Amino acid sequence: MSAITEGLDPAQLQAVTAPRGPVCVLAGAGTGKTRTITRRIAALIDGGQVNPSQVLAVTFTSRAAAEMRDRLRTLGVIGPTGAVAAQTFHAAALRQLRYFWPQVMGEMRWELMDTKFPMVRRAMGETGLDTADRELVRDLAGEIEWAKSCLHGPSGYAEASAGRDLPLPAETVARVFAAYENGKVSPAGDRLLDFEDLIIYTAEILKSAPAVAEEFRSRYRSFVVDEYQDVTPVQQDLLRAWLGGRDDLTVVGDANQTIYSFTGASPDYLIGFTRDYPDATLVRLERDYRSTPQVVGLANAVIGRARGRVAGSRLALVGQRPDGPEPVFAEYPDEQAEAVGVGAEIRRLMRSGVPAEQIAVLYRINAASEVFEEELSGAGIPYRLHGAVGFFERPEIVAGLRRLTALADGPPPPMPPAEAVRHALRPIGLTDDEPRGRNERGRWQQLRRLADLAADLAAAQPSAGFAEVVAGLADRARNPQPADRQGVTLASIHAAKGLEWDAVLLTGLHEGAMPLSRARTAEEIEEERRLLYVGITRAREHLHLSWSLARSAGQSATRGRSRFLDGLVTGTAGDVDDGPDPRVLKALLAWRTDYARDNELREANVCSRRLLADLATSLPQTPAELAAVSGMVPERIDAFGAELLSVIASRRETAGRK
Repeated sequence: MSAITEGLDPAQLQAVTAPRGPVCVLAGAGTGKTRTITRRIAALIDGGQVNPSQVLAVTFTSRAAAEMRDRLRTLGVIGPTGAVAAQTFHAAALRQLRYFWPQVMGEMRWELMDTKFPMVRRAMGETGLDTADRELVRDLAGEIEWAKSCLHGPSGYAEASAGRDLPLPAETVARVFAAYENGKVSPAGDRLLDFEDLIIYTAEILKSAPAVAEEFRSRYRSFVVDEYQDVTPVQQDLLRAWLGGRDDLTVVGDANQTIYSFTGASPDYLIGFTRDYPDATLVRLERDYRSTPQVVGLANAVIGRARGRVAGSRLALVGQRPDGPEPVFAEYPDEQAEAVGVGAEIRRLMRSGVPAEQIAVLYRINAASEVFEEELSGAGIPYRLHGAVGFFERPEIVAGLRRLTALADGPPPPMPPAEAVRHALRPIGLTDDEPRGRNERGRWQQLRRLADLAADLAAAQPSAGFAEVVAGLADRARNPQPADRQGVTLASIHAAKGLEWDAVLLTGLHEGAMPLSRARTAEEIEEERRLLYVGITRAREHLHLSWSLARSAGQSATRGRSRFLDGLVTGTAGDVDDGPDPRVLKALLAWRTDYARDNELREANVCSRRLLADLATSLPQTPAELAAVSGMVPERIDAFGAELLSVIASRRETAGRK
């Protein structure tokens, strides 16, 4: 046991050594959650409470499951009695369904579909829709996946989907959904199953066949669920079927990293765990070993302003690394200037010794990558795209350039080149208004970016005609970078979840992009805030946050920085917050030094310099005003709130006498 518990902090140790039964670990970013849960499994096995083969640990990606297995193997707890099953939900369900199906379904055969698309396209044809619209096929497949993940069938879809951003009227989607489900059953009763069916059928078999349930539950006795904030209702239903009323369950997650609600993921099960299991052990991992106190301080400040039920479970992270540089905020007049500034910052980081592979540029939507691809290519900085292909390699851009090139060989259109490009792209998806449906909207964003590039080329060369502008676009598209090239990572924030770098440059942090303009409800706004929080917590040491006031050069300012940064931005030119009172800040820094010495703490672990700067800016005079300052959590107010107010008041009085 000593090797298993060695080096754990007090909260990790509590989680690892908690008695067998329900355990909920609220694990903030960088707090060592994988280390904690694998050591908990090892401790249960090492203590003889469960055999390795009786443990089923599930997570959401094959990479995460493989990491679990590797760590357990390193801990030496996989022995002659078998190995821990560490799998994704779908892999676990697939294995169980293959074993139990014949016992319950007899001769009825089933086959797993690789993709929903052919069956969705067939269902669209049966309901009179255009089956050639690939993005509509993808959007309808996504809606079916969401509905099944949330345990909604075709008959209940219309009511359940109220408020969702749908590609078609709900009743039409429901008809496609019904045709899709009917098309999976052959006249002989054999079935095609999609990935949601794996989970649905496995859960139903366990609930309806007592002999099967008894056999399963005699095999698996202890369960672990990673990233529990991302569980969908159908996955939770399967988990309950696995448990069968038992409570030997450990869950790990962070509700404030819930960024996949559009897929049906819900933090409600994590938030309500202690209600469902009143005797559960609840542990909060808040020591952040990934990021510097400066990065942690900004992350806490951003998520500290969250509202709603999810915000009630937020964690106050405490950075454990030595102090690092303060986050840098940068405002630019337009997107191109922002890309140039980001490129300059990357060169500065590389000159200071940060490897290119340890630098990431993150953005809200994939269409934003093009301007950074262009800038980094021109500057000779190697880069790779994570979770996407290069802008000019994307299918909609290839199709758009093909159409433009064909038109450029004919007579020039009777309109300005930029307008002609937009007109030419209409038939393949560039409508005047942003379409409904996640995938159709993504296609539209890419095509709009292509049209914007054409407009920029036309503005730079006023005498250029349509053919010259199209030729300019073709020149930009030549010689794409290999996808496997090492270098600076370009990725959307969603794709960056679970990853980390020494330096992160968060870009496009203006209203309309963060949060997105279509995020209107309180729940949607809060998910956007959590997405920014996830982006910030990807950085270990260097953090650069930027935004632009206009889309293109010469355009007057049309947007401001993200509301999520209000009150947090310091040290940037232009539209910045009032700075801290230097006398008050100096006094607060001196107080922090004394407090840390008297309590045998590192200064950064008392509170960050940024928090003291915020206090020296807002100058609170009452406990209520103090509590309104982001980062002043109840624990800090109880510990030294009165002292802070006293220091601030004394320096204000001194300043007043002078």
